[in-house]
Amino acid sequence: MVKSTIVARVSDGLPLAASMDDEQAESELAEYKSQAKAIFKKLNAHSEPMCSIESGPYYMHYLLDKGVCYLCICDKSFPRKLAFSYLDELSKEFYMSYGSEVQKNNLRPYAFIKFDTFIQKTKRIYEDSRTQQNMSKLNEDLHDVTKIMTKNMEDLLWRGDSLDRMSTLSYQLRDKTKEYRKVARQVNLDALYRKYGIPAAIILGFILVLYLRYKFF
Repeated sequence: MVKSTIVARVSDGLPLAASMDDEQAESELAEYKSQAKAIFKKLNAHSEPMCSIESGPYYMHYLLDKGVCYLCICDKSFPRKLAFSYLDELSKEFYMSYGSEVQKNNLRPYAFIKFDTFIQKTKRIYEDSRTQQNMSKLNEDLHDVTKIMTKNMEDLLWRGDSLDRMSTLSYQLRDKTKEYRKVARQVNLDALYRKYGIPAAIILGFILVLYLRYKFF
């Protein structure tokens, strides 16, 4: 079944709405909700539009639509096709209700918390995957789930951090290399001045004296 749902803005990960879960669910899912927030921070306009992420006993399924991420935490036994059908229904209703307000700069976290009413109503419909309505949804070609990417949470978070860190180090190394080349060039010039500066000055002075002597005397 769907355990929890979070709606967030893709551009900055701002949470827009979420399901109001009971105390037991809050306690059980605290770690996974933190992971969901980490996922939001990694998303951008080029991320996979639909993805399933495995974490412990759960799957986190997310759907990106019109700059908004709809994510649900589900038991592993819950059919993926139903999970994405559930998210699809949320995305359509949310866009109809708040689509024109989503990108406002002054939005506060959970600005559309009233959307929980629709979340709870829809979640109840999907609670039992064996009901006739949900069996029909499973048989419909709503989503080809075989084409939806599946990732592992640990791999996603740690490899992503490593890639980000490597990218940062790469930029730092490139800047340091430029700085080193500049310093090395200056050091070489200083060395040339010290080695050849005085003799060159003497030779130039001697040439100048000879030139003046033969020109004016």
